[in-house]
Amino acid sequence: MDNLFEQIRKTCRDVAESASWVHIDSDRIPAYAASLPVQTAISTELDPKCHYLGQEEKTVAFLLTLDTINFGSGYFPHLHKRPGMSGYFSIASSLNDVYNNQGYLSAKELDNITVKKCTCIFGQDPANNIIQELMQHFRIALRDLGRYLLDCFDGEFTALVEAAQSSAGRLVQLLKKMPYFNDVGSYNGAEVPFYKRAQITVTDLNIAFKGRRWGQFNDLDHLTIFADNLVPHVLRMDGVLIYEKSLIDRIDGGTLIPAGSAEEVEIRACALHAVELLKKEILKSEQTVNSPQLDYLLWNRGQQPHYKAVPRHRTRCVFY
Repeated sequence: MDNLFEQIRKTCRDVAESASWVHIDSDRIPAYAASLPVQTAISTELDPKCHYLGQEEKTVAFLLTLDTINFGSGYFPHLHKRPGMSGYFSIASSLNDVYNNQGYLSAKELDNITVKKCTCIFGQDPANNIIQELMQHFRIALRDLGRYLLDCFDGEFTALVEAAQSSAGRLVQLLKKMPYFNDVGSYNGAEVPFYKRAQITVTDLNIAFKGRRWGQFNDLDHLTIFADNLVPHVLRMDGVLIYEKSLIDRIDGGTLIPAGSAEEVEIRACALHAVELLKKEILKSEQTVNSPQLDYLLWNRGQQPHYKAVPRHRTRCVFY
């Protein structure tokens, strides 16, 4: 399974080395790596106000369900958000309310879920056509999960995780059998895999169960970052990534960057490769850190007002 993550790293490096729209400032890497508060990335945790962390089987179900719909950042400017919360935390909190107040959503319920039910669960406006498109994607993704569990795992969320046999690579392979988890782009005729949500599912389980039972993965350090639109934005704001001016102008103007376009693939791939370079630099100083921990650090940095004040790229897709 190691080859899966090696392939992600290699293809993203190849994209970064031939990119036209996005460039890595290699001279900036050593100083930026030295400036990162790596220790804050070591102890990661999920916010219990937004994530169900109660009965263990239900926790597995919650995390698998949440990460199945952990996308939509291109739609989030139109999303009805909870006060003081981002799009992701609004969605997570809404699902958390279901688990705390009504019990979990079974595989059979997911298999039969409707757009109307999704709109209700996540507190959205049924008259908002853009968000209804997102709710339709949520319905498809959740139905895919429900059907996959019923067909292959007797409807049991934990059985899906157990089938991975404590291998992150194997769990990613199992999850990517669902179309909305099969996060692969194309660049100059070559496939560029990212598997953002499949990888973050592994990490969320690991954090929730503190590396034990359904959170035990023997190859966790092999994971990459979870390539999205926020970590690249942080790296651009901090001078590690350099975007072509015309791309910046489009992003600043609110123009959607098409899913699968050269620009979009370059943004994600260059961010992933840049973090690999940062990690390599940090390891030279005998500090221990892995790619998901650096993702956690950079993604949370992106929640600060300084970063939120500047537009980041928006792409309407089902992968982030």
